[in-house]
Parts: sequence; C-alpha cells; structure tokens
Amino acid sequence: MKIRNVLLLLCGLSLGLGGGPAAAAPAGPPDAFALNKRLGRGVNILGYDPIWRSRDQARFKTEYFAKLKAAGFDSVRINLHAFRHMERTNHWALRPAWFTTLDWAVAEAQRQGLAVILDLHEFQALGKDAAANRAPFLAFWRQMAAHYQNAPATLYFEVLNEPSQQLTPALWNEYFAEALAIIRATHPTRGVVVGPAHWNAVGYLDQLQLPETDRHLIVTVHFYAPFEFTHQGASWANRQDKVGVTWNGTADEKAAIDRVFDQAQAWAGRHQRPLLLGEFGAYDRGDMDSRVRWTAAVARAAEARGWSWAYWQFDSDFILYDVKREAWVEPILHALIPKTP
Repeated sequence: MKIRNVLLLLCGLSLGLGGGPAAAAPAGPPDAFALNKRLGRGVNILGYDPIWRSRDQARFKTEYFAKLKAAGFDSVRINLHAFRHMERTNHWALRPAWFTTLDWAVAEAQRQGLAVILDLHEFQALGKDAAANRAPFLAFWRQMAAHYQNAPATLYFEVLNEPSQQLTPALWNEYFAEALAIIRATHPTRGVVVGPAHWNAVGYLDQLQLPETDRHLIVTVHFYAPFEFTHQGASWANRQDKVGVTWNGTADEKAAIDRVFDQAQAWAGRHQRPLLLGEFGAYDRGDMDSRVRWTAAVARAAEARGWSWAYWQFDSDFILYDVKREAWVEPILHALIPKTP
C-alpha cells in the first residue's frame, strides 16, 4: 500500500470515518416512539387540588412523588387550570406564585425519575367560547415555552385536554397549529402531546391534522366506555341516580374495548404515530370488583398495543390514593400495576 493511502486510512480512522466504533454518529434526540415509551405507566395529578390557591391547603404532598415511583409508575400528567391564574390586563401573564407551585411539582417529580406531562386542562373555557379564549391559550404556550426552554426531554407539553364543543375538528386543527408553531420555535424536538377533537375520542382521529415532518408528536386518546358504567353516580354527568351498573369482564365486554383500541391502533399504524391513553378510569360509585376488572382490562389492552397510559386520577374521585387514610386503594393500584410473583 502506498504511504499516502496509509496516511489517509489512519486519518480516517482517527476522525471516525472508517468502519470501526468511532464511526458511529452521535445520537440525536429521541423520536416520538421512544418519548412515548418513556411515559410508560402514569397518573393524572393536581388538577383540582387546592394547592393552586395556597400551598397551605394542598392535598398532594412532596412524598407522594416517591410513593408513585416506588409503586411502579413512570410518569405524571399534571392537569393545569391556568386561565384563572393569568392577568388579563397584563398580556395574560401567568402569576409568579403559580409558576412557583408548578416548578415545585416538576422538580419533585423529576427528582424521583418520573417523566412529566404539562397538560393544559382548559377545555371547558375553550369549548364554551373558543374565540374569547384564543388569546390566553396562545399566551399560555408562549410563556410555558419560554419558562421551560432548558428543561430535560422528560418534560412534555400537552397542548389541550379534550378539545370539544366550539372547538370543532376544523377549528381545533387551526388552534393546534398555532400553538405548535409557538412551541417549536424554541422546542424543536420536545415531546408534544395532542389529541383529536370531541373529547379526545378515538372516532375523531381521522380528523386530526398533524404536520407530517414533525416526528416528535405523541397522539392521545381517552377512554371511558361504557359510560353508564364508568360514570355511574356522577352528578356532573347527570348520572347521580343511575348506579348499580356492573362490568364483569365477559368476552363481549372485552371485545368492545378491543374494537375501539384496534381502531385507534390501525390509525396509528397508517400514520406512524405513537399513542398515549391519557385518561381512563371508573368512578368510585361503582362496585370495587367491577372497577378492578375494567381498569385491569383497559390497562392491559393499552399495553398489549405498545401504548403508554395515565390513569384518572390520583385522589379526589376515581380514586387511586386515599389522602385521608394515607394509603393506596390497593385493588385499583394492583389492577393498574399487577403484583409481581
């Protein structure tokens, strides 16, 4: 071999241009499927906690993050009712005290190794008057994008929970595109969660428009079927007197779950998008045995398809953890995360 060729070969190897280990390109940011896998098994937290009014009134305690991690959860979805904490006369600025509380929650969750979804939960305000709430909606994401610009990749943004009512599929596509442009200006590869209109219903996935080149989007759907079972006794659903509905885990009942989940999975396969089951749960007016059967069936059906999931919710109703007793509701906990032999 000529001396010149030997020198070129040696230079190429030292620069990582050859075929050895040094040639491996540096790893880029994780794609949406890796980001979604990191979410794993999650829980919705803090949505209706008085902590947002005053830390002294908080139900959720710092040690609960460690409890969640020890129980086997991988992530938390923090439900944010932010509009009431914004100053209308100051360009919809979020109040510093609100950010202080949120920063505490994010830091403590991540200290325990939990990934965090920041979920804008203002679906009711936007659903009732989309035009009037467009300004605070976009202002919220400008501020969140700036505030968390240097956050690790284990922090995710969910653009809006359950777009519905006035946010028709067409209008929701417009609002989502505007918010995503704001986020992507400073977070080009952050995991962003988005779901279809009509309360994140699987049947509306086909109407959700996503930018084809953005491969860091995770698509979320919610599941509460059969509604007469999961919301029995719920006053907000006008079912306060409709109780005694059971779910027995029959072949037909499980097949009903599979039909909906297979429809979602088929959509995900066509579009090459990962899925997050962002909410599911059965209200605690139902009998415990039925709730356990349903919860386990839904969680396993999601996992069998490679989805991540987030149970609704930690405390309050649909309860997973009893704050008064300082104890897990163990049947629900083990329906979500089965005991290991």
